Amino acid sequence: MNKYKEYTMKLRKTPSGRHALSLTVALLGSSLLVGCFDGSSSPGSSQAGIDPNLFPADGNFEAEIRRTTNGIPHIKADNLASAAFGHGYVQAQDNVCVLAESFIKARSERAKYFGPGEDNINIINDFSFKAQEILSGAKAEFPKLSAESRALVEGFTAGYNKYVSETDPGTLPAECRDQPWVMEIEPTDLLAHYRIVGQFASGARFATGLVFAAVPPGESAEPVSAQPLAGSSETSEYEFKVADAARRNAREIKSFSNMGLASNAWGIGAELTESGKGALLANPHFPYTGQLRLYQTQLTVPGYLNVNGAGLLGTAIPLINFNENLAWSHTVTTSRRFTWYELELKPGDPLTYIKDGVEKPITSKTLQIEVNVGAPEPVIFERTFWFSEYGPMLAPNEANDSFPEWGGTGLVNGKSAAYTYRDANANTSGLLDTWLGMSRATNLDEFKSVFRECGTTLWTNSTYADDQGNAYYIDSSSVPNLSEAALAVLEFKRTASPDFNELFESDITLLDGSKSRDDWVEGDCAGLVPFEDKPQLQRTDWVQNSNSSYWSTNPDQFLTGFSPLFGAENAPINMRTRLGIKMLQNPTDPGLDPNTIPPAGQDGKFSAQDLINTIWNNRAWYAEQFLPELLERCDVVASPVNVPQGLLPSDPEVTSPGTQDVTAGCNALNGWNGTFDLTSKGAHLFRAFIDIYNRSFPDDLQTEFDPTDPVNTPADPSTDNRGSADDPMLQSLAAAMVLLQDANIAIDSALGDVQYYQPTGGVPPGVDPVNAQALSARIPWHGGDGNVEGAFNAIGVVDSDFAEGTRIPRVNTPEYTGMTESEEEFRFAGGLSANSSEGWAIARGASWHFGLEFTDEGPQAYGLLSYSQSTDAESDFFVDQSLRYSQKDARKLFFTEEEIEQNLITGGKFTISN
Repeated sequence: MNKYKEYTMKLRKTPSGRHALSLTVALLGSSLLVGCFDGSSSPGSSQAGIDPNLFPADGNFEAEIRRTTNGIPHIKADNLASAAFGHGYVQAQDNVCVLAESFIKARSERAKYFGPGEDNINIINDFSFKAQEILSGAKAEFPKLSAESRALVEGFTAGYNKYVSETDPGTLPAECRDQPWVMEIEPTDLLAHYRIVGQFASGARFATGLVFAAVPPGESAEPVSAQPLAGSSETSEYEFKVADAARRNAREIKSFSNMGLASNAWGIGAELTESGKGALLANPHFPYTGQLRLYQTQLTVPGYLNVNGAGLLGTAIPLINFNENLAWSHTVTTSRRFTWYELELKPGDPLTYIKDGVEKPITSKTLQIEVNVGAPEPVIFERTFWFSEYGPMLAPNEANDSFPEWGGTGLVNGKSAAYTYRDANANTSGLLDTWLGMSRATNLDEFKSVFRECGTTLWTNSTYADDQGNAYYIDSSSVPNLSEAALAVLEFKRTASPDFNELFESDITLLDGSKSRDDWVEGDCAGLVPFEDKPQLQRTDWVQNSNSSYWSTNPDQFLTGFSPLFGAENAPINMRTRLGIKMLQNPTDPGLDPNTIPPAGQDGKFSAQDLINTIWNNRAWYAEQFLPELLERCDVVASPVNVPQGLLPSDPEVTSPGTQDVTAGCNALNGWNGTFDLTSKGAHLFRAFIDIYNRSFPDDLQTEFDPTDPVNTPADPSTDNRGSADDPMLQSLAAAMVLLQDANIAIDSALGDVQYYQPTGGVPPGVDPVNAQALSARIPWHGGDGNVEGAFNAIGVVDSDFAEGTRIPRVNTPEYTGMTESEEEFRFAGGLSANSSEGWAIARGASWHFGLEFTDEGPQAYGLLSYSQSTDAESDFFVDQSLRYSQKDARKLFFTEEEIEQNLITGGKFTISN
């Protein structure tokens, strides 16, 4: 018996906690026991023909791990599976609790381990993910994976399992110490996690209530116990009222596309770099907690792969990367990743719909989950869900009053209707192949080939630069491929019906399910828009994206004529995009403060250090546009300014003093340099001012948007009442002063005294978040809110009791809020805490960020992972990079063998094997 088979025959603990003897049978499509590989189980390989670049010939994974400054792992192995094995191991070392919770989520077992959750959210999630086939779909996908994806998935799984199996549960971080849900996983659990990541901007939006609440007339949305009582034919006495909570959650969805994520990315071509080669600015703005944290690593398989970058936790290969020849970053796109369908129901039959005159069934599945009710064993509950040919049924009426209940009069054909959706990212089996292909590319043509072959980056754009001086942009996301006829009808409906267009503008693409005309064109890319029809631009000066439409990638060459599902053309762009383009068009302009380093220095040519400094210049669009005008008005105002009560928060209520002398506020802003640096005094006052002004006086600008000049329009505050007690700008400043006074924050404080990063947690899922605690001292944090003041280096406050995408508790602070006329809640000043003197607790924004330039010596890059590598409060890598970020202390991103060996940390070099 060889070593591989000896490893597979062992007692292992199953997810139920029991022990079972496992013997892996090496058959194509069989589920391999984690930690091992048998070549005959991989497509395209056999015992006699294993690809040595992908798998170890003897089935034994082995990787050399070298940690350099700040704990960055550089993983070297003889094959891809072993490199992924090392990657899984180090990710577990640094982030085991977040990973373990992610796998529990993907298996629909949150309610089993954490209980029903607040407002039964764990029950809703678990059932919804089962309806969306997160785990069952992964199991169906797994045998079909490419050999490359199998290598990455199996290797990463084995590395994660090695760490979990060899680590004393009592020594794990507090968030998962001695928890039964930290266990070895199967490769399909990892693949299921990828399905959730892939659907983050689509199906996951529906997993909080829209899928759960969808039931035909006469059916209940409540789950029922499926477990008999001991010695009885009756079922358990436990019951949960879940449906109302699902409906409330659906009602709380503010946007079906805005995920609260942002990023900046610049590809700089040969014309604008010091070296005459390409350069890249990468600046994702992601959450600092939970599943969407990024993790930096370098993976090296000599002769096959050598890439340095960062990926979301759990991804077996980094995602925002560079290699010897090229580099890229991602930004969340304006594209749409799903379409809704209105089904025309057969009269009198809510479970049959008619398409092209043919009757089709709405099918059903009864699904089960386990729920921890505090008894010795979890209780099994079940619920029936319904499906069309497109996917799960939806209850859109719970999110938007325009829609009828199931069976009501539809919006498309005026007949009895029900609603469903198709998700462009329902199948993520090619996820790893896409990023592996990008990472192995050596030039632009090879990079493009990944997308020619239907590769997709799910919900992001890609911005690229290379050593040949090319700058390239593509919306590489998954977008439904509609026929010309379907697009023509969609455009006609938007033009003819303001109500239909309002739905479209609210991110709902509603199609006619009674006609195959509106089905996706399958083509070569399984219903997705092919490469040649995607927005893309190649230049030798620059391309950029900061989450506005592809249209304005470079205003010297507008991109037009694409499917409206990619985003708007000839439409206003966001403030970060306007500022970014302004800096690219004026690379030697420092902005308001002449002491600020210009984006490209004095020579107008970008280097790697110029690009990281550009991220950290902390300029803000609204400051550069409105501060001079506001100060001019300050100079002419001669009386106290009126403060209408409607400009101030209602919860907690801040009472207007009636009038407010703005002299002190004007003085504070007069001494501000217009940036959001730690030493900037008055920056937070401007944030409160511009937030109140933009929301309270949305029609005050005189110069309307001009599609020929998207950077500089709209603009120019109205001169009505200029300098008077009723001047909208001065009233907003006065209200901002009143707000900060109520928060007990001095208007002339330095930003670093009132804005900070402080990781929190320390308790496991299932524990009341009120018990979460601070895990470090407050770290002063530079940057501004991209949504409020239009800061390029965007950061922000997160209103959540849990780490992003998890049920791991965190400290959340109360915010000042108000209510719109349509009774939608909004927050003041980008999430200013209502606790006295607390300020802004930052929990999202600049994360993995760097500036890179290709030189004759290879890629030179400087950057940081702002929140550091580890979520373990006892790790040396918990806040070490956070302290560097606070001080703008970029580190060199080591890439060569010489750099790695010269910068090893103590004890940072070791080899692992299975």
